[in-house]
Amino acid sequence: MHADPKGVLTGTHYFDGDHAAAEGACAAGCRFFAGYPITPSTEVAERVALRFPMIGGQFIQMEDELASIAAVLGAAWGGLKSMTVTSGPGFSLMMENIGLGVMMEVPCVVVDVQRGGPSTGLPTLPGQADIMQARWGSHGDYEIIALSPNSPQECFDLVIEAFNLSERWRVPVFVMMDECIGHMTEKVVIPPAEEIDIVTRRYTDKPPEEYLPYVPGEDLVPDIAPVGEGYRFHTTGLTHDERGYPVMTADCQEVCVHRLIEKINQNADKIFHLEKTNIDDADIVVVSYGISSRVAIPAVERARGEGLKVGELRLVTVWPFPEELIRELAGQVKAFVVPEINYGQMVHEVERCAGGKAVTKLVPHGGGWVHDPEKIYQAIKEVAK
Repeated sequence: MHADPKGVLTGTHYFDGDHAAAEGACAAGCRFFAGYPITPSTEVAERVALRFPMIGGQFIQMEDELASIAAVLGAAWGGLKSMTVTSGPGFSLMMENIGLGVMMEVPCVVVDVQRGGPSTGLPTLPGQADIMQARWGSHGDYEIIALSPNSPQECFDLVIEAFNLSERWRVPVFVMMDECIGHMTEKVVIPPAEEIDIVTRRYTDKPPEEYLPYVPGEDLVPDIAPVGEGYRFHTTGLTHDERGYPVMTADCQEVCVHRLIEKINQNADKIFHLEKTNIDDADIVVVSYGISSRVAIPAVERARGEGLKVGELRLVTVWPFPEELIRELAGQVKAFVVPEINYGQMVHEVERCAGGKAVTKLVPHGGGWVHDPEKIYQAIKEVAK
């Protein structure tokens, strides 16, 4: 195994999604990982533990998931690109500190390799039932960014994108894999480091005496102070002013939290990553993400072969949700079909944005395996009547 000076293991490889995600972290410049083993995500941690000593990174196995995400937040404030990985039960344990990361505006990445739930559920089998938890898992008002790969190649690519988005918008970013993608083995092409776009941390250009840690830029994102270079800053999970000091008033809450929301909402068009296929003339649109987007392909192709005008909208970015696009499509199409490995999560967002202008049809699956494409095909036929 040979990595270039930047830690990128270039070339063509045969990786599963978990290993590809670990390589994406290395290529993105991640140099701190804190985690706790949990199926089906453990292979990410194992790969990072192998690779980090080669590239100057630090891997720590923590005592649990609460400690893992806390360590990640601290390392990020210390100046390192930082990541953790988990699955459903661990994801639940991380949620309080995810809210802390949102309030403190900490750039970091959390990979969730989803499995069947609730509780311990199906540790070794797939699910897609953490999607709403990714959006609403912590308490309070906030916006979040979450990506959903559908191949090992995208596990590599989207972990890099997740780090770039986290640095750009100063927010924890989720990579919502599922067990199928995590354990699927396919060709993964890793380009040379100079061909990979990397967003570096946006440090302030103000001198220490003029710097305040929460003064937003035009994009509503504050610059970060480099650690150890004479800057003084305070950060807290409490409602705070531009100094980072707690201010317990409704007025400060309005300013502080509203900006956390608007820095994502106002820039959503710069964050969205979608794939559209045969949308322009479609009467029916299949909306999917993750492994379900691949399972839907035979059903869509069969329906189109029979003359039905079926298009596909794949959510690579699941949060923020493309509300305006769904509203626009709802005025043009007859129906949306939404296959998910859950009993109905993202379908509610599609239905909400469709606003009754188009039928919204869920194709549910309780987890443990992927859909039978026949069921997706039958749902397409049903809404086409």
